[in-house]
Amino acid sequence: MSDNKTDTKKERRWYAIHTYSGYEDMVAQSLRQRVESLDMEDKIFSVIVPKEKKIKIKNGKRQVVEEKIYPNYVLVEMILSNDSWYVVRNTPRVTGFVGPDPTTPSPLSDAEVKVLIERMSVEEPSYRIDIEIGDMVKITDGPFKDYDGKVSEVDQEHGK
Repeated sequence: MSDNKTDTKKERRWYAIHTYSGYEDMVAQSLRQRVESLDMEDKIFSVIVPKEKKIKIKNGKRQVVEEKIYPNYVLVEMILSNDSWYVVRNTPRVTGFVGPDPTTPSPLSDAEVKVLIERMSVEEPSYRIDIEIGDMVKITDGPFKDYDGKVSEVDQEHGK
């Protein structure tokens, strides 16, 4: 493969696009419909909203929820051309491509995409505890409710 510009423009690469806040799923769905209706399946291959499963404790109950890894962003796998750029850029609620120059988007590195895909494919999320041994905490439940305490042990496996 030679290093000239025409060869690099013909490669399938992942690009990040910026969207209005809260419209990531709508943008992804709209873009998929535009790709199909404009017959661009040969240039735009995948559209994903990066999400991961997390464990939240609400009212004492454990819930697994899906959260966006990068709010306001959608990832698109495509071959960059004038046509594909136009289709993505003119999708409603897309504010532009991510990169130093909005007219020439910068592709994501293969390593970045690999890490994101692995992060999205985790079936059973682990607990994430933002507390370390020695931290001061306010007890919110049980016989010592409303007392201050000092963390003496952290059980990552059970989220305690």
